[in-house]
Amino acid sequence: MGGYNDSGSSEKRSNGAMNDIPTFSAENMQNNLRIIQNSRTFLSIIGGVIAGVLGFTGLTGFVFYFLVMSITSVGLLAKAGFSANMYFDSWNRVLFDGFLGGLMSFVLFWTFAYDIVHIF
Repeated sequence: MGGYNDSGSSEKRSNGAMNDIPTFSAENMQNNLRIIQNSRTFLSIIGGVIAGVLGFTGLTGFVFYFLVMSITSVGLLAKAGFSANMYFDSWNRVLFDGFLGGLMSFVLFWTFAYDIVHIF
């Protein structure tokens, strides 16, 4: 009588389950991470120059850096449409990747701009 095939049903379920697993392209993932790294480095440099020109010293400059990096993270998430799982393997990549690496560039340009504007 009418056709309920248990084995066919389970095959369809398993194929559907396989399609639910997210797949990532390694090349696209590396490109996305490189874009994040470049964005953070660029904004660290710009933020350092702004902090130096505004005359921030000490803890105020570092608070400014963390503010700039927080805004950068939100901007990167907005660019990804707030669905980072489609482009990255975890949210931590978007929020924290390159966070401390940009600190050195920030401090370099912060002190350089501060010296040029306020000392010379």
